[in-house]
Amino acid sequence: MAKEKIVVGMSGGVDSSVAALLLKRQGYDVIGVFMNNWEETTPNGACTAVEDWNDVRSVCDLIGIPYYSVNFAREYWDRVFSYFLSEYRAGRTPNPDVLCNREIKFKAFLDLAMELGADRMATGHFVRTDGEGHLLRGPDPNKDQSYFLYMVHADQLKKAMFPVGGMTKAEVRAIAEEAGLPVSRKKDSTGVCFIGERNFKKFLADFLPAQPGAMVTPEGAEVGRHDGLMYYTLGQRRGLGIGGCGDGRSWFVVGKDLSKNRLIVAQGEDHPLLYSTRCVCTDVTWVAEEPPRGEPFRAACKYRYRQQDQPVEALWEGDRLTLTALSPQRAVTPGQSAVLYDGEICIGGGIVERVLDAGQAPDA
Repeated sequence: MAKEKIVVGMSGGVDSSVAALLLKRQGYDVIGVFMNNWEETTPNGACTAVEDWNDVRSVCDLIGIPYYSVNFAREYWDRVFSYFLSEYRAGRTPNPDVLCNREIKFKAFLDLAMELGADRMATGHFVRTDGEGHLLRGPDPNKDQSYFLYMVHADQLKKAMFPVGGMTKAEVRAIAEEAGLPVSRKKDSTGVCFIGERNFKKFLADFLPAQPGAMVTPEGAEVGRHDGLMYYTLGQRRGLGIGGCGDGRSWFVVGKDLSKNRLIVAQGEDHPLLYSTRCVCTDVTWVAEEPPRGEPFRAACKYRYRQQDQPVEALWEGDRLTLTALSPQRAVTPGQSAVLYDGEICIGGGIVERVLDAGQAPDA
């Protein structure tokens, strides 16, 4: 009987490396594929993806599996990065990782895996799934990545495997070290999906022209200048460059006035304009079963990654999802994802389009 063929998306990091190792040990026919999705060179002319590709090659050679590199740079630009730029241009704060998973890892890469004759694909995500295509949280709350995968549908999840999804990060590193993998102590990647760590302000300025303007209080008094609305996000404290007014309270971004190119700031981390209970989401995705339209239901919500679950009442009408939190939420940000859960199951979510009632008093 032929072995089941699994194509593993390998980034050069420890998680995907251990995923490939475990599948190999379990007797699958494993192929490693490195996705090169961002073409850029350093000032010295060295491709920034070379180190990761070399790590993939070293790991695959060690565990004894074939490996390939595939270039999805055009797909990444067209399906992810162009959206990323348009959102910043509109004054919002996008989360490209959720779109990257939908468009690249679970679309372009999944299609490639099937073309290679694979039975399933695998990644190093810290999530779990079941035979019905439900998306389940990873057991380690500090590493659970279901928030970033809520745009993936059940039919895609049925073709996916998450070999490290039920582990903690410490367990993954221990397996890598025991096996002698050269990436066992490699630092986790951070920053924009497939682009990585960099001076984000300078990076964004290379693609979007900055338009400096006034920094004003909610009452309209000018208190400083901003470098461009795209550089700021709701709730931001650092980098504003505004001195205190003698009372020791810090300044925070509480809003943006795009029509007048003004950044609205206020003092105090508990300023009412930072708090709201209701928001409207668009680009709504349901992982498996779609809830009935027009019928309110209760769920747990994360308005940002690693946030504690927040109880909400959700209403799915037309193509919009309205969320009403049972307590005021701080800095719910247009462009970010609001992701819903029913216990351990991630049921879906949407992109926050607008906040309906900023100015709620925070809980005492």
